[in-house]
Amino acid sequence: MSNDFDDVSPGGSRMHLHRRATPFAAARGTPHTAQIVAHIERHLGPVAGCFTDALADCVSVQVHVVPPGPGRPWLHLVTSGMSDLPMNLPPGVDVPHFAELLLTLPAAWPLGERALLDERHYWPIRLLKTLARLPHQYDTWLAPGHTIPHGNPAEPYADDVAFDGAMIVYPDSEAVAEMVDDDGRTIAFRAVMPLYPEEMALKLEEGAEALLARLEGKGIAYRVEPGRFNVAGSARRLS
Repeated sequence: MSNDFDDVSPGGSRMHLHRRATPFAAARGTPHTAQIVAHIERHLGPVAGCFTDALADCVSVQVHVVPPGPGRPWLHLVTSGMSDLPMNLPPGVDVPHFAELLLTLPAAWPLGERALLDERHYWPIRLLKTLARLPHQYDTWLAPGHTIPHGNPAEPYADDVAFDGAMIVYPDSEAVAEMVDDDGRTIAFRAVMPLYPEEMALKLEEGAEALLARLEGKGIAYRVEPGRFNVAGSARRLS
């Protein structure tokens, strides 16, 4: 497997073209699911169910559902299983080797069995599972500021969805951002922010800080918001 740097964007972002040598690897590593769920419930709210990973490629990923509640008007999806194995960090990079991902959705996002047959509803779950496996499939790493297109060339996540990529960012809550498991491993929890094509291009042209500044300047939180403003200037919207 290789994740050599292939280019540097005008904004200074180092771009990877991931190449995978083997098509599938059985899940391995040490799960810490119960400890991760306890951390989620301590900082985000009670877990009401999860979506299991039928593929289990390299790691077995589960996506836990935290429904809205008092003082919590949004729905959270949080992975476990990504941290079963360490990520491959470049020399000198000082971030945790173990990570999980979270994504925030509107409270009324359809998660029923019939609704999830429609990719327009299922794509956030698929995105989390795909990103959680990516570091282990391609011997690489994910950290805040990294952007990942949906395919090459990038395509929307589903019909009538204008997002075609995502950026890894720090979660809104510092309390949920890290935990230490019973083995003494630090597990980082990172948020996934879907982006419009123009925003993905802006990040490559000007860098992650420039994009984050525009998002924060418009008061845009790191979550899926149907119809949110596109900070790169296009009239496109998520429907």
